[in-house]
Amino acid sequence: MFEAELVAIHHVGSTAVPGLSAKPEIDVLVEVSDHRAKPERDRILTDLGYTRGKDLHSGHHFYRRDVLGVRTHKLHVCCSGHPQIKRMLLFRDMLTRDASIRRQYQVLKLELEASNKGGIAEYLARKAPFIDALVGPTPD
Repeated sequence: MFEAELVAIHHVGSTAVPGLSAKPEIDVLVEVSDHRAKPERDRILTDLGYTRGKDLHSGHHFYRRDVLGVRTHKLHVCCSGHPQIKRMLLFRDMLTRDASIRRQYQVLKLELEASNKGGIAEYLARKAPFIDALVGPTPD
């Protein structure tokens, strides 16, 4: 599906960090050289049960897979050099290396999960300041 475009596949998100509480969903970051085969990629991923979401940033394509109404996978597809690649990998690696940061992030995630009334958008918006403070603001 990614064929010659594929540069790397990275396990990101909370399930990629040993010792961090996580929802039972896998976040995968696929790094490609170009977004050449978008229609074909979308068709193949749809056949595999993924739904194309709106792009999270310019050039940051997003797919999700739900099973019986429960999100199981999130797939991020970005071209090499996209600032989100560096940002996602840096945050994952910081959480993996630093137990204090990992604990702080876990407490925040659990608080937000318990108090969230506005869905995933609210949850993401409320944890963004913590992430931004560590790795810098989200690039446009």
